[in-house]
Amino acid sequence: MEMIKKQPGLAVLVAFIVGLFLGLVFLGWYVFPVQWTDAGPQHMAEADQARYIRTVADLYSFQGDQQKVQEALGGWGGDVAACKLAATSSDPAEVARLEAVASIVSGQPGCGAIMGGDTAVTSTEEESGGSSFGTLLLLGLLLLFLLAAIVFVINRRNSLAAGDSGRGGYDMPDSAPTGGEDGMITTPLARFQTTYSFGHDSFDDSFSIENANGDFLGECGVGISESIGTDSPKNVTALEVWLFDKNDIRTVTKVIMSDHAFFDEALKAKLAPKGEPVLARENETVVLETASLIINAEIRDMQYGTGTLPPQSYFEQITIELSAWAKEGDYAPPDIEGRVDELMNY
Repeated sequence: MEMIKKQPGLAVLVAFIVGLFLGLVFLGWYVFPVQWTDAGPQHMAEADQARYIRTVADLYSFQGDQQKVQEALGGWGGDVAACKLAATSSDPAEVARLEAVASIVSGQPGCGAIMGGDTAVTSTEEESGGSSFGTLLLLGLLLLFLLAAIVFVINRRNSLAAGDSGRGGYDMPDSAPTGGEDGMITTPLARFQTTYSFGHDSFDDSFSIENANGDFLGECGVGISESIGTDSPKNVTALEVWLFDKNDIRTVTKVIMSDHAFFDEALKAKLAPKGEPVLARENETVVLETASLIINAEIRDMQYGTGTLPPQSYFEQITIELSAWAKEGDYAPPDIEGRVDELMNY
């Protein structure tokens, strides 16, 4: 379930491959294999087809019933097949019988005329074989197209996730506005406080950011990012703090990690795509910035859990206060060359 939530595109690809295998190989070939019924002589193996034509020719030599010959060999190129057998036979009597039935079916005297005038039949048969190959080729191309589309969706989602993590857009400031110089408003637009406690496995708080006129500016929130050990209750070792700005195309995310998680390289690498890692410390302020908003996420209080897991590896409780500021003026992206202070006028 965790993989489906994090990688839905990959889950679809795996489900498609498993379904294709079960449907085509297991069900189609073993449980409910295709069974041919009412097959015509043209579908026989070459050796069986030759025996069939020789039997018809032998019966005609005894009975002389042309109607039965037409019924047996007509409509599928039996005259051409009979002439091909006659060309490979060393028995003059058999050659005569085969040419006789071929002439009855085609209405032309002798195999010379038949083989010269019935090449269209052979071409039709070849076209039929080519049509089957073309159908298989088309199905193969459709399958490749579907797989390519799924891979594209997965790659696109991963690239968007990397963009949403807040690590590739521009540099983040060290702190949000805290002074009152040059008439800068020091009171935030909004302030929210949220507390995670051990056992709250569905913890995911979000808050709407509005200006004094009640206009919607964005959202911010805190949720569980990663846990270790047992699944219930979760031993939360990292939390996500995120900021969405209606004037920005990105959702900026930072990951507040326990002491154990922050210094565990494997776990840190696993969480890296989610956002910039931050070591959890009491009174630490985590800053998130978008085109028109800044969030101060201050860790007001935190306690680690104790138990059989490594020390300082999961949170027993952590309280985070989110303070939101709106930038003044045009909502241009922060300057990536270090002129953030000039742009913010603080």
